[in-house]
Amino acid sequence: MARENIMSENRLGRETSPYLLQHKDNPVHWWAWGPEALGEAKATGRPILLSVGYAACHWCHVMAHESFEDAETARVMNELFVNIKVDREERPDIDAIYMGALHRLGEQGGWPLTMFLDGDGRPFWGGTYFPKRAQWGRPAFVDVLQQVARIYQSDPDKVENNAEALVRSLQEGSTKQGSPSILADLTDSFFKSLIGRMTGIVDPERGGINGAPKFPQWSFFWLLWRGAVRYEDRPAQHAVETTLANICQGGIYDHLRGGFARYSVDEHWLVPHFEKMLYDNALLIDLITDVWRESANPLWKARVTETVQWLEAEMIAEGGGFAASLDADSEGEEGKFYVWAAAEIAAVLGKEDSDLFSRVYDVSRGGNWEGHNILNRLGSMDFLDEASEARLAGGRATLLAKRSTRVRPGWDDKVLADWNGLMIAALARASQVFGEPRWLELAQRAFSFVEREMSSGERLIHSYRGRAGSAPASAADYANMIWGALRLYEATVAPRYLEAAIGWTQVLGRHFWDERRGGYFNTADDTADVIARLKIASDDAAPNANAVMVSNLAWLGLLTGDQDHVRRAEDIVAAFSPDASANVIGHAGLLASSLDLRAPQIVVIASAGTAGANSLAAAVRSTSNPGALEIVLPAAAGDLPPGLAGKSPLAGRAAAYACLGPKCSAPIQRSSDLVALIKIHRVPDEPET
Repeated sequence: MARENIMSENRLGRETSPYLLQHKDNPVHWWAWGPEALGEAKATGRPILLSVGYAACHWCHVMAHESFEDAETARVMNELFVNIKVDREERPDIDAIYMGALHRLGEQGGWPLTMFLDGDGRPFWGGTYFPKRAQWGRPAFVDVLQQVARIYQSDPDKVENNAEALVRSLQEGSTKQGSPSILADLTDSFFKSLIGRMTGIVDPERGGINGAPKFPQWSFFWLLWRGAVRYEDRPAQHAVETTLANICQGGIYDHLRGGFARYSVDEHWLVPHFEKMLYDNALLIDLITDVWRESANPLWKARVTETVQWLEAEMIAEGGGFAASLDADSEGEEGKFYVWAAAEIAAVLGKEDSDLFSRVYDVSRGGNWEGHNILNRLGSMDFLDEASEARLAGGRATLLAKRSTRVRPGWDDKVLADWNGLMIAALARASQVFGEPRWLELAQRAFSFVEREMSSGERLIHSYRGRAGSAPASAADYANMIWGALRLYEATVAPRYLEAAIGWTQVLGRHFWDERRGGYFNTADDTADVIARLKIASDDAAPNANAVMVSNLAWLGLLTGDQDHVRRAEDIVAAFSPDASANVIGHAGLLASSLDLRAPQIVVIASAGTAGANSLAAAVRSTSNPGALEIVLPAAAGDLPPGLAGKSPLAGRAAAYACLGPKCSAPIQRSSDLVALIKIHRVPDEPET
């Protein structure tokens, strides 16, 4: 086939990613990422326009409608560039590289990500969203295209210098020499001071970090909660609880169906960016579950329950894996599916019920957002009396039924191993804390799906859709699935889960570990289509693989008795000590995990088939003990790993063992004694200096 015909084609119809398929009918001659596209750029001497986004991204849709669906803009793109479209969720490694390059250009990141590359895939310039016509201080997209193409052809030295400098910076950022000295610096005095600083930047009235926009920022608040519990720090505890209360009662929460949107564009948690992502909901379920254990606030239980109901109703893909996201847009408008007019609510509920509903959920004739109403309870944070709440529940059910007749947002039903690992871990723990065996079944089914459909030998596949797997697994896929496996082992004591965790840890060691400087690279050593192997431990919307693995390895060391796991966890912390020292709060996830490394805890209840085990387990789960493994051994547990061996009932009655590192308590049979010892263990006895 002639090259002209090869180039004059949009190839995205061959892909399985919903995001790529959204663009299959564009007049742009899109390529998917791969050696063929890079080869085309080299053969033609044209630069690459790389556009990265995801299916639920509102501004990605805006740029697509304005530019990628526009024949004239597409003509310029096709004449001047080899155009590559990437789903950031399908190839997070590609996204991380070029987002890192954009940051090194001094630009703020975001999606859509628009980067310009040479024929070797090296970035030399970029940005995010470019409007069709110049506005908001941003140049018109076609003007950008023409200027970049002109410079690429007329000033190759400038392009080469930019590309070389950016790639060198990316590579150097992954090869900093760590130092073990930070391990000695992670004292309780250090953490107490840090928790105080973190509390000081939380909005005291609305929660979240001061200012707008506001994100859930799980790593930050997980560390803050751990510090609040560990140091009995009431202001820190209040900061976390205030944040969660506003998230749970704000517009960022879907009060009709359940589930949380990605973030709030304002400082009040009122106006969400309406997309719902699997990872946000997994992490919020996990954090809220742990906070509930300390206060038993009925709001926490209600939001976890409703969000799992949403997950089961709307987010299970074919085969049992969890789908990635729900779009922000429907019928071309952001949030249209979710917002209401006061008159519509009055018509659906009738005057008496609509008056109560509107008062509680901030519904007015003028609306609270662009003439519409986003349902929220920010002005009615506390639950009302039982009869009123029952009426409100009936109103929510009626409005949900009415909303179901609207055009639904797009559903990205691809299954991602890393995000599934997060939800599996959250459900496994929540099922035990709230006594919901159905939630454990959901987690087990998703785990089996990943094992069955997203594994090739010992290796994982990152993404699955349409009965096909795609994209190589990243370190986060392994780290999060190991976390999920360990949580399932904690809940079931089924050997298959511990075996899976150990096996995936070995794969990480063989293919991702930096033998020279420690830490895990994002990509495996046999991933051929990346220009740099990044190695990072800083926080993002989802936990970093290195941070997650510090906890995973600490737990594996406890369970198996293999101290190589512990030493590797120590090497991770040491490897990232220069970065963590320079940006402490930006490494909250790594620091939270380091607490597991410093003082790993496990609580084991040995059942004798009596009710005593249930009362001991209930006592454990009524007390927040962040980072601890909590395992109930059945009466006939079979072969156990070294960390659980020897834990047996006493005199025919269930007994509990609270262990701090390798040192375990004598058997405990009274719930009050067990809770008291857990609280002693979670508060350090390090002498002040």
